[in-house]
Amino acid sequence: MGPHPKPWPEGEHYDRQLLAEGDRRNVVDRYRYWTVEAIKADLDPHRHPFHVAIENWQHDLNIGTVVRTANAFLAAEVHIVGRKRWNRRGAMVTDRYQHLRQHPTAEDLARWAAHNGVALVGIDNLPGSIPLDAEPLPESCVLVFGQEGPGLSDAMRPLLSQCRSIPQFGSTRSINAGVAAGIAMYSWIRQHHPQP
Repeated sequence: MGPHPKPWPEGEHYDRQLLAEGDRRNVVDRYRYWTVEAIKADLDPHRHPFHVAIENWQHDLNIGTVVRTANAFLAAEVHIVGRKRWNRRGAMVTDRYQHLRQHPTAEDLARWAAHNGVALVGIDNLPGSIPLDAEPLPESCVLVFGQEGPGLSDAMRPLLSQCRSIPQFGSTRSINAGVAAGIAMYSWIRQHHPQP
């Protein structure tokens, strides 16, 4: 959107620089010309009670995609487990509107989850995993994803309350972690909040 025609709309949620120069951000129309802080504050009362966690031991490039998808489905928070630094390019700036929390270890995430009464639900095709759609996901949960390639770490696996697998039908052993996160988040939305 180009510069807003005058007279400009009134309100503290508007960014005067964006009104003057235009808003080229990837936001829905109702948030055009709003400040980042105003958008985040408007989203906060409506966030869903599911969280997303992804392990980041080798600078996983899927984290940006996971953050962007978590924003699309209005997750409460995204938890980065392991290294604090990650490639934000795939997030397409949605990390500005999404709450992020970093945990140095899997045990730190488990302590946070226990303190907040949130179940840790792994998403991986491990032996004994329950199919994702076999039964409803807990409403208050953290959907936990492992590093691309090795999947959930040995440290994370015993801390999970359950593990779910995404049914697959082809020759590949696993699907991309960013894609798996999108499927799992959409499954949670369909079960608990199907209408936007």
